[in-house]
Amino acid sequence: MELAHSLLLNEEVCGQLGDHQRAAFIFEWLSFLKRLLPTADRVEMKQNQKNLVDQLTRVLMGSPGPPTRQLLSQCFALLYKIGDPFLATITIDKCNDIIRSRDDSPSFLPTRLAAIACLGAIYEQLGRLLGKTFSTVVANLMKTLKSAESQGRYEIMLSIEKILRGLGPSALPCHRDVYKVARICLTDRAMPVRCAAAKCLLELQREAVFLWTSELENMANICFRAFEGSNYDVRVIVSKLLGTILATALMAKQGTAPRQGPWRSSLEEVMALLWGGFLRGGGGGSFLRASGDMLKRGSSVSRDVRVGITQACVVFISCLGSKWLEYNFMTLLALVLELVSYPRVIQNPAEAACCRCCISFILRATVGRLLGERSQVLAAKEICRVIAKQKMAVDATLSDSNMENRLSATDVAVSQHILVCTLQELGSLILGLGSTAESLLQDPSAGLLDAVTSVLLDPSAVARLTAAWCLRCVSVAVPAQAAGLMDRCLERLTALKSCPEAVAGYSAAIAALLGAVQHCPLGIPHAKGKVVLGLAEDLLRSASQNSRLALQRTQGGWLLLSALMTLGPAVMVHHLPRVLLLWKCTFPLSIQELHSECGRGDAFTWQVMLEGRAGALCAMKSFFLHCRDLMNDEVIGRLLAPLTCAIALLTQLPALIKCYGTQVKNASVMFRLRIYEVLSLLPPKSYEESFGILMKQLLSDLTGLESPECTGLTLLLSFCHTSDAPLLGLATSDTDHLFIEEQLHSGSGAGAGSLEHDPFTIHQLPLDVPLPLPPSCCLSQATVQLFGLLFPHMAGAQSTQILDQFSNSLRQLKASRQQNAHIHMASALCCGLKCLGSGHRGLLPEDVRKPALRLLLGALESGSEPLRCAAAEGLARLVQAADDAAFTVSVTQINFDKLKLVRDAASRSGHALALGTLYRYMGGISSPQHLNACVGILFTLSQDSTAPEVQVWALHSLSLLIDCAGAMSHAHVKPTFSLVLRLLLTVPSAQVEVLQSLGRCLNALITTLGPDLQAEGPFRSLCLMGCAVMQDSSDCLLQAQAISCLQQLHMFAPRYVDLSSLVPCLCGILLDYSVLANLCSSYLSLRRAVVACLRQLAQREAVEVSEHAVTLVKDLPRRDNSLLDITIKEIGLEGALFSLLDRESDLQLCQDLRETLSHMLGSMAMAKLSHWLKLCKDVLSASAAETATAAAVETYQEEEGGDRADDDSIYTCMAESGSPFSHPRWSTRVFATECVCRIIAQCESGDPAHFDMALAQERRLQESAADFLVLHLADLIRMAFMAATDPSKPLRISGLQMLLVIIHKFAALPEPEFPGHVLLEQYQANVGAALRPAFTADTPPDVTAKACQVCSAWIASGVVSDLVDLRRVHILLTSSLGKVQAVKEVQSQLYNESTITMESLAVLKAWAEVYIVAAQSPKQDEKPAWLLQPSDPSAQPPVNPAGNGLLRLVQADLSTLSRLWLAALQDHALLNLPHEYAVQLPATGGTFYTAETAEQARRHYSSSWAAILHATALWLNSMGFIVLDEGPANLSRPVTPTSMGQSTSLASIRSPEDINAERFYLILGISMEFLCSPHSDSQMENITYCLHTLHALFDVPWPRSKIGNDQTLSVELLSVLHRLIVTRESPGVQLAVLELVRQVVCAAQERVREKRHSAEVDDGAAEKETLPEFGEGHDTGGLVPGKSVVFGALQLCLCVLVRKLPRLSPKLTGSNPVSSRPPLALGHGDYQLVSAALTILSELPSICSPEGSVSILPSILYLLMGVHRELLLQPPGPALGLAVSVTLQALRVVLLSPMARAEKCQGAWAHLFRCALNTLMDFWDSEVFHGVNEISRLTILTIFLRLAGPEVTTVQPLLARSISKFQGCLECKDPVVLSQTYKLLLSVFQSPAAAVAVSFIQVLGGALVGHLQAIEKRRPQNTEEMQAVLAGVRALETLVSTAEEEHRSQLVPILLHILISFLLDENALSSASTAARSLHESALQDLMRIGPQHSALFKALMLSFPSMKARLRAAIMGNQENMKAKAAVCPVLSKKSPTIQLKTNFL
Repeated sequence: MELAHSLLLNEEVCGQLGDHQRAAFIFEWLSFLKRLLPTADRVEMKQNQKNLVDQLTRVLMGSPGPPTRQLLSQCFALLYKIGDPFLATITIDKCNDIIRSRDDSPSFLPTRLAAIACLGAIYEQLGRLLGKTFSTVVANLMKTLKSAESQGRYEIMLSIEKILRGLGPSALPCHRDVYKVARICLTDRAMPVRCAAAKCLLELQREAVFLWTSELENMANICFRAFEGSNYDVRVIVSKLLGTILATALMAKQGTAPRQGPWRSSLEEVMALLWGGFLRGGGGGSFLRASGDMLKRGSSVSRDVRVGITQACVVFISCLGSKWLEYNFMTLLALVLELVSYPRVIQNPAEAACCRCCISFILRATVGRLLGERSQVLAAKEICRVIAKQKMAVDATLSDSNMENRLSATDVAVSQHILVCTLQELGSLILGLGSTAESLLQDPSAGLLDAVTSVLLDPSAVARLTAAWCLRCVSVAVPAQAAGLMDRCLERLTALKSCPEAVAGYSAAIAALLGAVQHCPLGIPHAKGKVVLGLAEDLLRSASQNSRLALQRTQGGWLLLSALMTLGPAVMVHHLPRVLLLWKCTFPLSIQELHSECGRGDAFTWQVMLEGRAGALCAMKSFFLHCRDLMNDEVIGRLLAPLTCAIALLTQLPALIKCYGTQVKNASVMFRLRIYEVLSLLPPKSYEESFGILMKQLLSDLTGLESPECTGLTLLLSFCHTSDAPLLGLATSDTDHLFIEEQLHSGSGAGAGSLEHDPFTIHQLPLDVPLPLPPSCCLSQATVQLFGLLFPHMAGAQSTQILDQFSNSLRQLKASRQQNAHIHMASALCCGLKCLGSGHRGLLPEDVRKPALRLLLGALESGSEPLRCAAAEGLARLVQAADDAAFTVSVTQINFDKLKLVRDAASRSGHALALGTLYRYMGGISSPQHLNACVGILFTLSQDSTAPEVQVWALHSLSLLIDCAGAMSHAHVKPTFSLVLRLLLTVPSAQVEVLQSLGRCLNALITTLGPDLQAEGPFRSLCLMGCAVMQDSSDCLLQAQAISCLQQLHMFAPRYVDLSSLVPCLCGILLDYSVLANLCSSYLSLRRAVVACLRQLAQREAVEVSEHAVTLVKDLPRRDNSLLDITIKEIGLEGALFSLLDRESDLQLCQDLRETLSHMLGSMAMAKLSHWLKLCKDVLSASAAETATAAAVETYQEEEGGDRADDDSIYTCMAESGSPFSHPRWSTRVFATECVCRIIAQCESGDPAHFDMALAQERRLQESAADFLVLHLADLIRMAFMAATDPSKPLRISGLQMLLVIIHKFAALPEPEFPGHVLLEQYQANVGAALRPAFTADTPPDVTAKACQVCSAWIASGVVSDLVDLRRVHILLTSSLGKVQAVKEVQSQLYNESTITMESLAVLKAWAEVYIVAAQSPKQDEKPAWLLQPSDPSAQPPVNPAGNGLLRLVQADLSTLSRLWLAALQDHALLNLPHEYAVQLPATGGTFYTAETAEQARRHYSSSWAAILHATALWLNSMGFIVLDEGPANLSRPVTPTSMGQSTSLASIRSPEDINAERFYLILGISMEFLCSPHSDSQMENITYCLHTLHALFDVPWPRSKIGNDQTLSVELLSVLHRLIVTRESPGVQLAVLELVRQVVCAAQERVREKRHSAEVDDGAAEKETLPEFGEGHDTGGLVPGKSVVFGALQLCLCVLVRKLPRLSPKLTGSNPVSSRPPLALGHGDYQLVSAALTILSELPSICSPEGSVSILPSILYLLMGVHRELLLQPPGPALGLAVSVTLQALRVVLLSPMARAEKCQGAWAHLFRCALNTLMDFWDSEVFHGVNEISRLTILTIFLRLAGPEVTTVQPLLARSISKFQGCLECKDPVVLSQTYKLLLSVFQSPAAAVAVSFIQVLGGALVGHLQAIEKRRPQNTEEMQAVLAGVRALETLVSTAEEEHRSQLVPILLHILISFLLDENALSSASTAARSLHESALQDLMRIGPQHSALFKALMLSFPSMKARLRAAIMGNQENMKAKAAVCPVLSKKSPTIQLKTNFL
């Protein structure tokens, strides 16, 4: 196909191809030419124009197919538009000649059609450039039209439409002629011709004024006739034509200014035209001819006409626009409702129901779509007035005794229908408004609740039920109204029990309100269920007391019980015994009693009895659906008894019907329906003994149906496979017209659904108004369902007998009755086979297969399309159930044989479909031969152009076969592609079903090839060509398939899908309907396909998609792109998608739109931050609640008064002018807030400047285009404020969540312009104003709970530093705390009791979070050194807001809070008990929950307990566990461990210690229970809370003593902490765990110390030399795992150390502890963990006995040495230095341990110390440590030498090695190392072990002197060298001071000589370096200090060495002169003599 990509057709290649390949080649060339021409060079184009025209003409004469001729015409038009337009006349003449040709052969028809298409396209592009030639062309076309067949008429109409579009006003001379022929075609028998004619007239009406003036009535009548017998496409386009013409006529008469007068009557005239057609069909029109027509036309108008007129009315109103609808809604509503005032439309219930559906659709499609929320509120008020007016008229009629004033029965019926329509629309409006409707409910002028409630007493049942449903909508939208409405209805029902209408109406209302609770998370008070149950029992008991009320009370009672079940098992578990008793009393106790009652009663009695039992069964059904958790074996057993009697009653029904007639018959239908529904929900095994009775009754219902009301389509849809739905012609199933279009498929007898058919649907789950079908139709469905459920349980012989009975019954029936029975039997069999196949109940016996196969084969040849689909599905299930390859082959062969014999289209299509569905459930086709045979036959059938229906079914079957075969079908891919493409290029465009089947085949081929499409080959280009053909089609479903194919192709081969052409195409389809015309595409499937494709594209190429969308504006015609241009250019594709999201109602489509926007946001938000934030702000600022928000702010400002001078910046949320969004709905605004939160989260992981104002401003100055989130902080606060103060509850919660995110992310950001302040400080007023409305009395609890969370975050953030400002938010929490305290006294009656739990716990949690921040800040300085450093160097410590002021604020309520916190924790502990301990729960509930709502309360406790637990622990910590006024005596100190366990004489009085113990174990138990099994990482916050809780707990001595005295508890806690260390990688959690371990060890230390002290005092051990043997290990030294605290702590520390330093473990590194692998680099947090573990290790010996300490010391020393070794290899840094210092400190603690000097273990410790020292030496000698950190190694060696005993350090090998290490370091050239070596050597010289010091002095003293003496020759050159010299001097000075007296006289002269050698003469001093001069000065000072101390030796030295004396004197004189010079420069400030006198005479 690449050879086709050239300007001129490659005729050489084309000529070598076959016919079909040539057609594809030409199509590809034309497609390329169409893309090339707009961008081609005009000069080159004109040069090649003649050749191109010749080639295109040859293509024209070559009989092109439909897609090719469309491309050909477009190429002709583009060529003449870009090239020379005057040459077009030649082509026009050529086309005219072709059209005039008398060649009528079929082969010439494509050429004629192509010529017609070319004419239209050329005139569309060139228009008036062609002069007046159009008149000839139009005349020629119209002349040809008279004798043309349907394809010709279709093309001619389309061509004329294009000519009119291109010419515009210039075509005026031929308008009348076009009108004449178009109106004839508008009623053509071919539906495509009608569509084309409607499009032509739609274009004509733009310029032809007469269409909407003088010919308006005729046009309306023509459109009415066009609706008759039409399909969906015709209804859509004709309704658009009619609605547009009527709207144009009305606007022309009205003008532009809205004024009263004649324009109003014109609206009435327009509506009169429409309603005239609605009443009389095609003869409708003016009322002047009404009388004659009504006499002549006695038959009713077809529903096609009425549905079309309904759609036209919607188009009419939509064209006029939302503003017009707002202004004229009152008039329009009256005119629309006038429709039901005509007797002809309500002459029977079915017609009335259909009429009501039409009105409801008109109102829903206009008011629900066009109006914004504010306008919808006004419309709802107007509807309320209509309801009140109608109800008043009915009431007046019923109460007025004057017969003249009373309305007729017809008038009452009219009012009934008006009430139903208005109530339905009112309920839908309220549902859409949601909580925004609260203002409407509170408006007294509207009187909504009064008006709706008054209808509950209406005499019409359907009106009462609709009013009940409307009240349900109110309850769902505004849950606060539910309890009040229920109380109102309960009260009225109790008071009006004697009124049948009241009983029926109010019971329905209560049932509806109960059903609404399923959609209300806040629920209703639990007591309401008990009240409803009591009322239902009362109604059922009193039913028999009054025969006039018996039926209503019985139905009402069971309706209430059925609705009560929807509250779920949590409510019904308390009432189940009473309900079971009611069920038992409703049915006979035995079969004998049933037989005896059959002989009693009359017709009315039996009617009431059957209705009552049907109601009881319906309550059972509701119980099974909503309370399955309560369905145990006991309950089912108790229900089987009444169910057995109910089944037995089925056998008596025929006799009762025969005896009592119609009344009992209708009741019996409902009874059978209910029993079938209930049994379908039960396991069949439970009623197995009743199978015989049931099956007999089911067979009777299936084979003897008396009424064919349930049509095949209604019944069979549930049994047909979803992939077969396109064959049923259900194009309306995926449209916005589904509600009205399904009226055409409900069947002539069934009528439309209506609430009166089944009042029990009032409480079902769906929110839409229930429209149940008539009971007889529902009975058919229930019969089929139950038969299918029972069929697999029947024995083989019984199944055979049943199927034979089916066959016999069919043979006895004829015509429609036979087909109806066949439908029911086939459906039942399909259902049974489906249950059999999916239930795995074994194979289908052979004797059952034959009759089943016979029945299904007969159905395959039926004339009913749904029956054939169901039969094909049944065959697939039959093969699945048989699971026999031979049987499958035989069935396939039967289909082969049938296809060879049969010739009728229905049979051939049925058997063709069977070939594709047969292997659907077999896992694929195993035999290639069968696949080849099936494909061959289907290929043949697919090419049968004489039977389009067979083509459709065969192609569909082929697509199924390809899907099923998978990889096996690869051999057939190429021929299938050829077939599909050939048919796509040849099938007439009018045969849409064939093209759609071809689209499904292409989709299946793409799926089969999958990733293979990326490889080179012809398939990819064939796919693209097929998609192009389908994209160019005018059929929406075919376009949807093309988009789906391209989407799949993009998934498998994304590089080959051209987004530059695809994206504009998608956007054009999507936005053309939603933005331009204010109408959505009628095909929902097309919009779904477009959005799904955009979603997939946006996942990977969001930026490219957004850029390509802009090109759509440039390509659109000028007159169509104005609004779209604004939409795309101003707000981008994402803004257009936001607008579309606001208009759409389909859930799947909205979800796809949200995901598309989310993908685009994720890819583009960072680069276009301002754009996205402005987009979200525009959506939020265009709120419908501006007035309410402004009023709320105004109220807030008035309340605060003068104290709020800084509140001027509070936003008032006025909509910005020029916003592209017009009153978006609350759901769209909620999504906008979610998008803002996503943007914030995305920025968090991006550039740091997003959260740094100074950096952002600096970057903005450097790069003006740079954009950062922090610069938009004001907009973020504004958006959060707007959302948080909106009337919509979901939006308020989203706004508060957004505010919470802003506080968390921006609280710590400083304000660069005002140091010491933060950015959010300036928004205090806005935050307060956003929070205050959430704490009003009428605010829902979930909003208050979220606001409490925001309050605590705001207070704890540290933003507010002023106590006055802090108190403004603090007071909100204080007010909520008051509500919590009064929770037991004042119970809320609006919501369920669990909401009180939710709100109370939210308040307590908020207070807890505030207290945690207030209490923890002063303790920051008390943490250990290794905890002071933050784990993240960039992290900032928490801010203490207002210092101690916040703590003072909380302290005022702390006593109350502590009690409430403890109570909440106790509740949580009880609720968390395992189920086996449920009996221990309090019978009345807890402090914050009731026993009935325990299950609902658990989730609230689970989200709040952790913060409360931590706060409680902190409070107890601050109190020191001192109990005040709670014990028998006032205690001045905490309870000590020694006082625990003492008995008391007053057992009833709890001691303070008991109270403390209870609190201690409560907190410890909750913490450990959670830490034992934290569920997921999402609860990391709770883990941290628990660890901090335990830390605060063990900070107090008394709890620490409790844990210390209970070793089992300590070990258990260590075990839990060890598991936490292993399973959680968070450094913060691990650090907190180690701190807890340290506290546990500290508690054990205190316990051991106390025991030792007590033993010393008691036993006089203080005088003994031995240490008391307390601690773990005792005499043996053994530590038992699982029982030892030491072992547990050691194990945990080892775990931490090995995880961070894996080379510590020999198992991980092999035998060599120092492996060749480099160590893992440690972070700051890792160093903290290592330091903490070492600190714990060093303390462990102190809690052991001497023997026990010997047991653990090797491990401790190994780990200390190993850690030190590993740290030496880490890169240097401050964190490393801290870790090394902690390691050295831990070693000091171990070396100084008292155990090292204990008599029993001193030797063992010394031996282990020697081993450790030797190990240290060995590490030193290793090559790995050569030259690595000598200072650290010398330091740890020095610690050993100084702190270990002489028995360790004086061992000669160790001592010698130690000296050698120092000796080696003294030879180091690094001055820093040398300096530290001198310092450490000084420490060794001072060692307590004299032998060590002497040895070091003897060996290293000379080296030290030698180093210092060498300084005279090489003076220090820098500070480091000078510091090393001074350190050596100090070491030598120490050596001199520690020497014995006899040796000191020899050492002092050496020291003095060295010091004097450091002195410089005057000349050298002036030129010496800074370091040498500093050394000179330091040496002089040392000489001045040391000389007087050894004056004799000094004088002797001076006398012996005159040179030294002179040198010293010169240095002193120079120093004095220097001081004098300084004194001369600086004035003498004081006359005091210097404190230090320099002596010059030492002699």
